[in-house]
Amino acid sequence: MSQADLIFIAMCRDILDNGFSSVGQKVRAKWEDGTPAHTIKKFGVVNRYNLAEEFPILTLRPTNFKAAIDEILWIWQKKSNNIKNLNSHIWDSWADEEGSIGKAYGYQLAIKHKYPEGEFDQVDRVLYDLKNNPYSRRIIVNMYNHSDLHAMHLYPCAYSLTLNVTGKKLNAILNQRSQDVLVANNWNVVQYAVLIHMLAQVSGLEVGELVHVIADAHIYDRHIPLVEELLSRTPYPAPKFHMNPDIKNFYDFRVEDFSLGGYQCGPQIKNIPVAV
Repeated sequence: MSQADLIFIAMCRDILDNGFSSVGQKVRAKWEDGTPAHTIKKFGVVNRYNLAEEFPILTLRPTNFKAAIDEILWIWQKKSNNIKNLNSHIWDSWADEEGSIGKAYGYQLAIKHKYPEGEFDQVDRVLYDLKNNPYSRRIIVNMYNHSDLHAMHLYPCAYSLTLNVTGKKLNAILNQRSQDVLVANNWNVVQYAVLIHMLAQVSGLEVGELVHVIADAHIYDRHIPLVEELLSRTPYPAPKFHMNPDIKNFYDFRVEDFSLGGYQCGPQIKNIPVAV
């Protein structure tokens, strides 16, 4: 069975059995009916995925593989902060009438910075270092820019990525300040697993580990029965990940360059309430 499923099950079980409830505390998020959206959470969750062994997509229920890739390309490749450049509606609640989500995510990656080697935006700096300084301990992307937080419609959740090469393997630590585990956990894992595969291929490297660090991993009160039902399911084996091997330029990747072979999964959980 899929290791991603086992990791997800263990994390959710720990949150539900040993987590801290926010009931009685003041919370920002609310349900559509105006009711405070309380959570049960664990602090400092760390999950490790060996990308060389399998692709970490859930089989307990489907993760929208293509849509997840579309969003990570929107942020990291298009460096966009406008939902008109995105093919899904996941950001609609945080966009203004022009489609902008403010100075968030892709906007931060597009800002150029001065280095001894020249001017780069954050993505191009990563690409430069992976090819020219692969053993650098300074290959870091950070989207949590305090001077621009006031102009972001939502503060970045997955906000930094630290890349580290060991031998020929590209490893990464994804730092996330907050995560709605039911809605977003595997979505983010899939996105950054794909990103590491992309960066490794264009840099002549192999994939290693993805370490996902979540400061506040939480399950919303109205999600608890949905999570319990999900945990009662039996996982399937992990599918096979395929990526176009001919692409050597990071900016040439398209959604259609990725596919999964033999992806079996349980039924989707429909009409999940989302707290805003």
